[in-house]
Amino acid sequence: MGCSSFIIRNYRSSDFQRYVALHTETAELDASGRHISPTALAENLEGPGRSPETDLFVAEKHMEIIACANLTPELSIKRAVLDGLVHTRHRREGIATQLLHRAMERAKELEMRVVHVNVPETSIAAKNLLHSLGFNCVRRFLEMSLELSDIHLLDIENTSLLCRPLQCGEEDRLAQIQNRAFAETWGFNPNTTEEIAYRVNLSNCSHDHVVVACDEGKPIAYCWTLIDQEENATTGKRVGRLHMLGVDPDCRRKGIGKTTLLAGVSFLRNKGMETAILTVDSENKPARTLHESLGFRIWLTTEWYEKSLI
Repeated sequence: MGCSSFIIRNYRSSDFQRYVALHTETAELDASGRHISPTALAENLEGPGRSPETDLFVAEKHMEIIACANLTPELSIKRAVLDGLVHTRHRREGIATQLLHRAMERAKELEMRVVHVNVPETSIAAKNLLHSLGFNCVRRFLEMSLELSDIHLLDIENTSLLCRPLQCGEEDRLAQIQNRAFAETWGFNPNTTEEIAYRVNLSNCSHDHVVVACDEGKPIAYCWTLIDQEENATTGKRVGRLHMLGVDPDCRRKGIGKTTLLAGVSFLRNKGMETAILTVDSENKPARTLHESLGFRIWLTTEWYEKSLI
């Protein structure tokens, strides 16, 4: 069908139910196993610095939302991250191209220097589209998994470090550790205390989900875990994610990272999770070595594509 059969416009709050339907129907038709609940979709649109009315674009056809492109501006590093979705029945209609152009125009308005898009390595159509728009692959990330029944946890209670849940009021300290730990990491956008506090209180998280390692009562490392109970109930799989692992640079090379990671794995297993998953930069050899030493194995590779706007 021609481009005139749909319109590209900014998202409106009244679009939410149709926006949910787009995600739900596409997941069902693709049989991808993906699931994202209405609650999670709403939370992704909210939070500090988010403005879906200006940064989320939708394609509408016959009163139906058939595609979307979501721009996440990271103002402090002048980067914009793009993700999107086209309904299975409306692919190859030129919709994705128009959505990406519209989103990149918005990124230029915000004076972003670069746009990044992450796609599975096997998504040939998406990769071809990005190449045609001037994007280049600049990084590969690895999705790794571990069957928790296969791991024998070390006795972390006998260490001089105390691993415990994050406490209310420690969000600022967590932000400090995170920003110091990832300061030299590719693509990292420094987080504010406000952003940390918002994410800790999302539906799939709580302060208990963030395990911190302390030295003399002071947090020096953390393992941030996530459990999406709604997704697990829908798919029948009990999977937990090791979202982030960070160690204060002043405390590295002492085995603290491994101890904290084990504490995070232990938390997921105690919550009844059968599998732990995580994402790691393929070029982060110390992190890969640590995860592989515990039995994590690669099950998917994704690629980051970049386009300069200057």
